[in-house]
Amino acid sequence: MRKNLLTVVLFLFLFSVQVAGAQGITVTGTVISAQDGLPLPGANVVLKGTDNGTSTDFDGNYALDNVPEDGVLVFSVMGYASQEIPVAGQTTIDVKLEESAEQLGEVVVTALGINKEKRKLAYSVTEVESEDLAVARETNVANSLSGRVAGLVVKGTNSGPGGTANITLRGLPSVSGTGSPLYVIDGIPMDNTQRGASGQWGGADMGDGIGNLNPDDIEKMTVLKGQSASALYGSRASNGVILITTKKGKKGDDWALNYTMNAMVEEAVDLTDFQSIYGQGTGGVRPTTASNAQGTNRFAWGERMDGGDVIGYDGQQYAYSPAKNSYLDFYRTGSNITNSVSVSKGTESGTFRLSMSNLTSKAIVPNSDLKRNTITLNVDQNITDKLNVSAMMNYIDQQTDNAPYLSDGPRNPNNFIFLAPNVDQTIFAPGYDPETGAETVFSDDNYVTNPYFITERGINDINRRRLISMLSAKYNFTSRIYAMLRVGNDVSNDKVFNVEPTGLAYTRDLEGALIARGQSERSELNVDGMFGATVDLTEDIELDALAGASLRKNKYESVNLNGSQFVIPFLYSPTNLRTYNREYIFNEREVHSAYYSVGLGYKDFLTLTTTGRYDVYSTLSSPGRSDNNLFSPSVTGAFIFSDLLNTESLTFGKLRASYAVTSGEPTEAYQNRFYYTSGNTYSGVPTGESPLELPNTDLKPFSTSEVEFGLELGFFNNRLSFDVAYFDKKTKNEIIATNTSIASGFNRGWVGTGSTQNRGLEFLVSGTPIMNDNFSWRSSFNFTSVKNEVLQTDEDNNPINLGQNRATLGDAVTAYVVGKAGPQIMAYDYAYDDNGNIVVDESGLPVRGDLKTWGTVLPTFYGGWNNEFRYKNFTLSFLIDFNYGNKVLSATEYYSHYRGLHKNTLTGRENGITTNGITASAENYYQALAQNVTRTSIVDGDFIKFRQLSIGYTLPDELFEKMPVLKGVDISLVARNLFFLMRKADNIDPEANFGSTIDYSGIEGTSLPSTRSFGVNVNFKLN
Repeated sequence: MRKNLLTVVLFLFLFSVQVAGAQGITVTGTVISAQDGLPLPGANVVLKGTDNGTSTDFDGNYALDNVPEDGVLVFSVMGYASQEIPVAGQTTIDVKLEESAEQLGEVVVTALGINKEKRKLAYSVTEVESEDLAVARETNVANSLSGRVAGLVVKGTNSGPGGTANITLRGLPSVSGTGSPLYVIDGIPMDNTQRGASGQWGGADMGDGIGNLNPDDIEKMTVLKGQSASALYGSRASNGVILITTKKGKKGDDWALNYTMNAMVEEAVDLTDFQSIYGQGTGGVRPTTASNAQGTNRFAWGERMDGGDVIGYDGQQYAYSPAKNSYLDFYRTGSNITNSVSVSKGTESGTFRLSMSNLTSKAIVPNSDLKRNTITLNVDQNITDKLNVSAMMNYIDQQTDNAPYLSDGPRNPNNFIFLAPNVDQTIFAPGYDPETGAETVFSDDNYVTNPYFITERGINDINRRRLISMLSAKYNFTSRIYAMLRVGNDVSNDKVFNVEPTGLAYTRDLEGALIARGQSERSELNVDGMFGATVDLTEDIELDALAGASLRKNKYESVNLNGSQFVIPFLYSPTNLRTYNREYIFNEREVHSAYYSVGLGYKDFLTLTTTGRYDVYSTLSSPGRSDNNLFSPSVTGAFIFSDLLNTESLTFGKLRASYAVTSGEPTEAYQNRFYYTSGNTYSGVPTGESPLELPNTDLKPFSTSEVEFGLELGFFNNRLSFDVAYFDKKTKNEIIATNTSIASGFNRGWVGTGSTQNRGLEFLVSGTPIMNDNFSWRSSFNFTSVKNEVLQTDEDNNPINLGQNRATLGDAVTAYVVGKAGPQIMAYDYAYDDNGNIVVDESGLPVRGDLKTWGTVLPTFYGGWNNEFRYKNFTLSFLIDFNYGNKVLSATEYYSHYRGLHKNTLTGRENGITTNGITASAENYYQALAQNVTRTSIVDGDFIKFRQLSIGYTLPDELFEKMPVLKGVDISLVARNLFFLMRKADNIDPEANFGSTIDYSGIEGTSLPSTRSFGVNVNFKLN
């Protein structure tokens, strides 16, 4: 009975569909451009008030069934003004669409990879095109964003090719994270973990995830600065999101073959301004013995240089006059050579693009190199009229050889910077004894490694093989209703080989050590599915909605061997060690999420959107607790008031407002449970270890909330435009580390009490002052003013120390201090008497005063000015950026005072320095000053820099009319980091950093010198 009833119901349903279909007509036609008469593929043809619609094919043709004779068809495509045409019984309707100045180029990629009209967005979005990323290219493509985006600050490490790019958006990032935004490539979050960093004890920057990408494969980067823009990503989006769109083939295009060659050379730049009057020595006397010379090679407290003789560390006589060779002569001319080739093809139903690229980069440090091979494939195919499948694969094979150590630690190749003015660094070559292999020690400290030795004998290599892949399937039930499933995977395998070589002075019996011989695998899997629909609720109100769920899995596993003292010299094998250790690390985490977005639009000028995301974190799972989750909502609104005005000058005007909350989890797993680890055996008996970090079972996700208001204006057909945004961002329940007494069995713990606030104004003005057939000038200027404040640290609001350098170790640090902008530099002031006079001791030396705060390491006012000029086939562009309001804790400032190199130390050389009637020698005074009054190691970070210059020429098309293969050639000369227009710091680059995390931001010392680069780009268009 039930089977028969089901048959009847199915028959009636099919019959009703046929009857309904018979009630309409089929309308066919062609949609073309009114400007050039060319067909418009992909144009939408929709029956107004319904979800019945279709799209035009490659030739602009369409056919739509079930159309009422009295219906209205809506024709639309991005970049053209929509048209509504009554059917009136017609079976053929051909349409010419007019270009819209307001819509051209206004489609942007937003969260989850969804394309939306920029004019309707209620939050701040900035796009950076491929030309800006690949012309005067950086090895790490993220560094190319400097000065181009309001609210964004880029701080690269001075570590050579492959170094980390530390990006912050809108002031102080999460205090519990790295500060890095989330990078999303073609809709899939990618891993951006930093593989090693330098601290006060040294170390090497082994790069991050974004630095592996090839700029030639990137179509554009879209920066989502606010929480509203990134709220749909929930976890990890509290520091903003940068969307990366890779290059793809274009539908309908014929075969296209492109070859691009980029060659850049870079040279080290000397920004020091040290004194060159007094030479090597101490106590006002030049050295008189070889051992005394070795101990004073880095001290310039000797006599006034007179050109006479002075003994060297090797017992030889040298001229007591300024050295002929600068410390920069130790470095070589670096180079970056990139060769990229791509082939693409498009049909009516699909596209593909395949590219291959090779980068060979030689650092300015001898024997330090990077090689990277990249293969990228993008495929997009319509399987049926409704089903589309796309795939992306990015394979990277990168080899870094002898990555330099940084900071004031051993194995650093930059130690010649503090040589006395008369000491020529070439006398320390080749850096080792040719017979024994022992390092040539050139200073008073065995841990200050001879740069010649470490660059010739050192080993610090890493090989990375990485595969980023994405597979997406989208089914269009109609032109306005779809479902999508997407899977992305990011897997990298690293092989590390790090050796303290035989002969290294500070190793036991000069036998060296194996620091690491290991392999690790890091993976991130993202799976998400969503359902979306756009529905006309009434003639004036449109509903745009989607709902979805996602899964993220992160996994890390590594094995490593290390040990000390190689038995056979120069045989760097784990089997050749006197003692060795084994290490195994494993961790994994998981996040389950669900999200939605619902938007309402009224007459195309008023939009209101709300989103929500619910995240559940495995890192915060505890027995008996269920608060390891957080809901992240947002609401945004945009009012395009220019649509209601009738003014010739105002082309576009929009007010926008938004509120959003995003969430975050701990940066490390296993912080809320007690875990034991297995240790080495003792007399054959297995051992175990308890953690030194006290877990906190009460931890819960932290959150970031933000309110944003914005105004966008466009005048004279958008020849002049303004974009202004005000934001107020606040975090709470941030997870931070606190120190505990080791007597408790733990040295630190975790609390979820941190809170910060950022308030700021972003401003962008862009325009085209001149535009005609032969000449155009486009210009844009952006700035950001931001004020941040640390609202709470631990339960007692104690300062949370972050980073420092060895020069002022323990006496000057960066820290989160309640009530101050962070990170804040804390250092000791002078001691003052009741009348405000500086206090000195009985020897006339400065006395240490109070520990005070001296300013934040993050800029408070920054931006850039970009210009592009075109005259016929010539182009000229330049970028100037600026940075104000931050301080730098400088080890160079400390050591140059302590060692008598700073020009300040010229005062008092002959007669001493008298304070309150007490006279001290210049040497004793300035050394005590550097050690006791550490505020003297703080310098202003303000600068204006001529960042980039490019001059290009496109060969005329007529030259290639008769060539069967070559279709065009573009040539450009480029330069980057040319010079400072203004710099307050005397002896350093204020952008210099040795650390790649927020903890060491604004701390300078003994990293590679800054460089400027020059090069050429040549692009061949083949067919």
